[in-house]
Amino acid sequence: MKTAELRRALAAAAAAAQSAGALMRTHLRRTKKVNEAVQHDIKLELDVRCQRLITRQLVRDFPEVPVLGEEGIDEASATVAARWVVDPIDGTVNFAYGIPHACVSIALQVRDSRGKFRSDVGVVFDPFVGELWTAIRGQPAKLNGRRIQVSQRRRLDEAIVSLGFAKHATSLDDAVAQFAALTHRVRKLRIMGSAALAFAYVADGRFDAYLEKGVRLWDVAAGALLVECAGGEPGCTPLPGEHVVAVNCHNGLLGRQLAEVS
Repeated sequence: MKTAELRRALAAAAAAAQSAGALMRTHLRRTKKVNEAVQHDIKLELDVRCQRLITRQLVRDFPEVPVLGEEGIDEASATVAARWVVDPIDGTVNFAYGIPHACVSIALQVRDSRGKFRSDVGVVFDPFVGELWTAIRGQPAKLNGRRIQVSQRRRLDEAIVSLGFAKHATSLDDAVAQFAALTHRVRKLRIMGSAALAFAYVADGRFDAYLEKGVRLWDVAAGALLVECAGGEPGCTPLPGEHVVAVNCHNGLLGRQLAEVS
């Protein structure tokens, strides 16, 4: 896509994210309908409503681009030249419990010259504090229109590192091991429950790194681009399974130290 089309896609994604975010704000303190609950995860009826709202707006502006989302996948998204990747509520468990740390994540992915999808547009919106992170590949990442960049901290003992605890047993075991390895080596560990916001916090220097194994593509597609455009290392590695990823994201200066202890 040309730059003008990417800008139009960014505007469409931002508008859709803000519409879903308004719905999230309205329902934060209300009783939520649970569609499915397992030991470490919850699926809400509002997840589905938010994705439908986002999809309607994106399809209106880009009728030829299908949506791959946490709450429903258009089969055409596997074969087309471009697709939206949507997490309508990232941090659903937080949101279900009334904790205002959750967001909307939307990315536009386009096939590169090798036929692989890459994110060329990314939007992460936190409706509870009104923060909108945006990125277009090759341009600076921004927060509410202001350019951002990753931290410049070079020492692990000065770093704040975010950990994610995915819902599967092996991922949880990996996270426990990372916690034990890092807890005495860093300034602070944070476990906050939203992958997309963890990426966004690395992108604008609040966190220095974010580690998690077993997250899904819709959790990382927008946030990883934010980190890349802010000068960091997204560190996303595909794992076995459909749309499953391991994350070793950092500011580009802590990679070797993290590798030694994680």
